Amino acid sequence: MQGSSDQDRELLDAGALVGHLVPEGSVHRFLAEHRHRLFPDAMFEDLFPSRRGRPSVPAGVIATVMVLQALEGRSDREAVEALRTDLRWKVAAGLALDDEGFHPTVLTLWRNKLRASDAPERIFDAVREVVAETGVLKGKTRRALDSTLLDDAVATQDTVTQLVSMIRRVRKAIPAAAAVEVVAHDYETGGKPACAWDDPDARDELITGLVNDALAVLNALDGVGLDDDQQQLVALLALVAGQDVEPDPERGDGSWRIARGVASERVISTVDPESRHMHKSRSSYRDGYKAHVAVEPDTGIITGCDLTPANAGDGPVGARLLEGEDPGLDVLADSAYGSGPVRTKLAEAGHTAIIKPWPLGRNPNLGDDQFRRDDFVIDYAQRTVTCPAGQTAVITTTGNAVFGQRCATCPSRHRCTSARKGKTFKIGDHDQELAAARTEWRAGTRLDDYRQHRPMVERAIAWLVANGNRRVRFRGVERNRLGLSHRAAALNLRRLINLGLHHGPTGWAIT
Repeated sequence: MQGSSDQDRELLDAGALVGHLVPEGSVHRFLAEHRHRLFPDAMFEDLFPSRRGRPSVPAGVIATVMVLQALEGRSDREAVEALRTDLRWKVAAGLALDDEGFHPTVLTLWRNKLRASDAPERIFDAVREVVAETGVLKGKTRRALDSTLLDDAVATQDTVTQLVSMIRRVRKAIPAAAAVEVVAHDYETGGKPACAWDDPDARDELITGLVNDALAVLNALDGVGLDDDQQQLVALLALVAGQDVEPDPERGDGSWRIARGVASERVISTVDPESRHMHKSRSSYRDGYKAHVAVEPDTGIITGCDLTPANAGDGPVGARLLEGEDPGLDVLADSAYGSGPVRTKLAEAGHTAIIKPWPLGRNPNLGDDQFRRDDFVIDYAQRTVTCPAGQTAVITTTGNAVFGQRCATCPSRHRCTSARKGKTFKIGDHDQELAAARTEWRAGTRLDDYRQHRPMVERAIAWLVANGNRRVRFRGVERNRLGLSHRAAALNLRRLINLGLHHGPTGWAIT
């Protein structure tokens, strides 16, 4: 059942005895004074619908611990240890000096209940309500968008490790799978199979054996009644058995080898199947997730956040973060947010995109003096394209302007195309919006605004990943999304306090 906060102080109440030692203007001091207003018991009543059983830890205490845990980057065990031994935490949570706190699994229980509820991010939402009541964002019409890669909490697995792991897990969980004869490895033992890893033939033979064992298990389970957990295991086995391998044409039927390409949605770990691989640049990459934020640049307040697998696109997520905002925002972002669909969506919402355009591609087969896309004149009304040499081609219904034989005798062909059949100019659905954006950027329209205000989002991201928060603490998108929202709530609360947050006769206000 739902626990309730007791407003009466105990004999050894930490706040009464040593509260003056907690620094004024700290998050700990603020929570000590205002946690009941910020996180009332009623805010969490739906998590405990039953009125029977032992009362839970009061909501104000749990929410306070979650905020401080996110602020200081502590694990569950470290957070509970701080609650037992750190006077600042005891004062913030309203506990007695001799209070022993609670078991770390209580935090796991509350997070599970929050995730399963209709409002999993209610702690972040509570702080956003404070932001709205203070009016600190009133008249602030800029929002900066950005994302950062977060490292996952598990080790990346290679193809062999994933296959062995999943065959072992399925055989352990499903008796019908355990009855299947497998020959490539003793799946009851730990570690990798024995193999001469520097011998390509030996590696291919091992891969063939593992894949055929996986297929034998999957075939044996066809039509077998499975519960939800078992079905998920079987689906993951089928995925890892096919994502990295391909038939080996040189060795004949039934032989497999590591695929020459990499699947775009490749599962990199069977322990955390939602984690993904992402290149930040050609030489820098991470495995894990991506945190997306929308920030008001003058105050540094995070107005929205989300977490996705690392290979998710920035633009669509960034546009979603602005849903619910009033029209008229100036949206500041780098070129990752500069696609045509994102610009169109922002325009439809009534916002102005101050976004660096996507860089134009270059033909590696042409020289440095090659013509660029914007050297061509496009008449969208008449649906024609005129090249720099003055030749005009009609845009077809499929969006192509084919110059063809016009290029045969053109003296500028070497600057235009290396295609044997001549230049084909492609016009996409959002070509006009993208062309206008490039023109405005070259003209310097709102460029000073971009340079002055967008860097604040980089500072907000630096705050977001500080104190070890570059690495996520949980497995899966939903668990880590909740952790990110708690981190954003803690940072917003700290920022509000620094701006002079207080509670007066008229409610929350900024000094």
